[in-house]
Amino acid sequence: MSGTNTQYEKVIKSCRDIFLHKTRDYGTSWRVYRPISIVDQIFIKAKRIRTIQENKKQLIGDSIQSEFMGILNYAVIGLIQLEMDKSIGDDLSVEDTTKWYDIQVKRAKDLMDQKNHDYGEAWRDMSQESFTDLILAKLLRIKQILANNGQTLVSEGIDANYLDIFNYAAFALILMDEGKH
Repeated sequence: MSGTNTQYEKVIKSCRDIFLHKTRDYGTSWRVYRPISIVDQIFIKAKRIRTIQENKKQLIGDSIQSEFMGILNYAVIGLIQLEMDKSIGDDLSVEDTTKWYDIQVKRAKDLMDQKNHDYGEAWRDMSQESFTDLILAKLLRIKQILANNGQTLVSEGIDANYLDIFNYAAFALILMDEGKH
């Protein structure tokens, strides 16, 4: 599994670099997003990937890889927004944003390690289409939880779904780097 950890860290570093460059360009404008807006941002990206997969054609230059990177980063935004008190304000420093980002990456990595242990890295045999569908399903779950005022009876909460979305996107990116997708 050390190979997986190296691949995972490489993919996350690429996503983190983009996230922090965009933070320098735009600041933390994403702080104004309400929960449903974050879900919709991820949905747009996942839906585009699915459309390209189904049509076997794309007309604009942004790659599927860049869309998975965006999905991963929006999942981080969703996780940060769930944890961060609204009273903190919308304008975070790059240093504070980096700390928040890294906290969420650690959560996702810990979950990935646990699931890889129990599932035996089953994701390595999955298709890119499956990752896309799983992300879309997780988004529908989050929408339903939001419609239920954030409450669940027996299911995991919004954060667990964002963590899974994060890891599905990371897995898709790893397999793309391997040339499998």
